[in-house]
Amino acid sequence: MKRTMYLTLVIALVLAGFAASAVSAQDGDAPSVVVMTPWLAQPGTQLMVDAFTEYAAEKGWDVQVIDTAEDISALISRMEDVALQDVDAIVINVDPTQISAGLAAVAEAGIPVFGMDSGTDPLLVANVTSNGYAMAAETATYVVDRLNGEGSVVMFIFEPYPPVQKRGIIAEAIFNNTPDITIVDKITPSFDAGPLEGARNAMEAVLLANPDPGSIDAVWAAWDEPALGALQAIQAAGREEEGIVIVGIDATPQARDAISMGGSFEATVAQDFPGIARQVADLVEAYLGGEEIVQSTYYVPTKLITAANALDE
Repeated sequence: MKRTMYLTLVIALVLAGFAASAVSAQDGDAPSVVVMTPWLAQPGTQLMVDAFTEYAAEKGWDVQVIDTAEDISALISRMEDVALQDVDAIVINVDPTQISAGLAAVAEAGIPVFGMDSGTDPLLVANVTSNGYAMAAETATYVVDRLNGEGSVVMFIFEPYPPVQKRGIIAEAIFNNTPDITIVDKITPSFDAGPLEGARNAMEAVLLANPDPGSIDAVWAAWDEPALGALQAIQAAGREEEGIVIVGIDATPQARDAISMGGSFEATVAQDFPGIARQVADLVEAYLGGEEIVQSTYYVPTKLITAANALDE
């Protein structure tokens, strides 16, 4: 009996030791996460990165943010550097097809990668984003309805970045499916001095090429900065009284302010950037905790913004 009690006590102590070790492992070094993007200067990206950093701090993570200032090649090089470090996860905000070499390097190192408003890729655990198809459809149909199905539209697009590229495809399809809507021009704004200035310069050229009042009825922009640039060009040309309808996507503070004034800039779509960041953080936490991630893409809801709700929180 004494021997049985002794063995039971030993087993209990051993199990307690294992439990203590497990707790110690859980309370060990905080997970190390690197956020990587070439687009930190863009308002939406900045909001997501800031929110992710905040949520990660709440979880006690060690977060490093790497921005390569629109330099994709530099981002690949930095990813290859990070692959050699003791990192638990990487979060990217960039087209994964443009950084395949970097993704291959971190995959070989066994580091999981998560997309934050990125594109899908077999080397990503998952991507969290807004539904670009739905946002483009909502703003494009807004334009069609405002013009009563008839008019000339200028489009600002950006094909190198999948979440934005898909918006242009859907908007163009909707305009082309409306017989009396004509696409005057499709413009990818220059990023040399930023998309706002690039769009303003491009819109100035379009207005000069179409000087007659009523020759341009609407501007559809795949994100807010080109919409704001077009607005500035229209105002500078003294053509705001023509009632040119402008729509964007993202609902940046600057766009909301412009829309609230009741001028040409009429609508945008609010993405829940903090919500995207939180979903990514939750997925990272679940994955590192051993949970299986079954979806490749997670969509966070959006909301149409007009003058009626532009200043709502």
